[in-house]
Amino acid sequence: MTKIEKRLEFKVLDHGFIRLVDKMGNDDSIAQSARVSCGEGTKAIRTDEKLIEYLSKNKHGTPFEMVVFKFHVKLPIFIARQWMRHRAGTFNEISARYSEMKDCFYIPKMERIQAQSKINKQGSGEELSNVNKTLAYNIFLKASENAFNDYKELLNLGVSRELARTVLSTSIYTEFYWKVDLRNLLSFISLRSDSHAQFEIREYSDAIFKIIKDIVPIACKAYTDNV
Repeated sequence: MTKIEKRLEFKVLDHGFIRLVDKMGNDDSIAQSARVSCGEGTKAIRTDEKLIEYLSKNKHGTPFEMVVFKFHVKLPIFIARQWMRHRAGTFNEISARYSEMKDCFYIPKMERIQAQSKINKQGSGEELSNVNKTLAYNIFLKASENAFNDYKELLNLGVSRELARTVLSTSIYTEFYWKVDLRNLLSFISLRSDSHAQFEIREYSDAIFKIIKDIVPIACKAYTDNV
């Protein structure tokens, strides 16, 4: 794997990954789209930088839609459902009706196991005792093992895949392809890389930003400066 290819794929959490499969466009595409009414002309890269900075600062988003990415993502189902709430782009997810699910569950690390936040009603952040962390970790592990054993037993009994899957938890890993334009992608990142977002989806969002910085560095700098 080349250095460039390594920058286009990141391992996330214990068994997940985010991988760039394809792309269309770059910083030039954004600038060209913004200048379409003026026709083609000569320009310096610094001029492009100023133009893209202006577009970002003043929230002129349409030119950013000229850049499109396609990602392959492996992630726990509970994070996939948060992801799809953005209703941005096109998804094609692995089907547990057609294929048997693999024994691959997200088990949070000990340091990740926290109590309910007293400030953020939908998040975690308060410390747990080491004893309770250990007990919780074992529950996560046991629940995943039991769920997959029950799933396999149902399949062995001849139960259809579409029904057998109902005993699996949302911590099991799924995979999907996601095609999304840069405008919606940056909106996703602004919300999911925020400190208030859930840790697990932040890990994916941060990895995506690392990938696209090599492809649209000017747009990413403008985003960082203004968002």
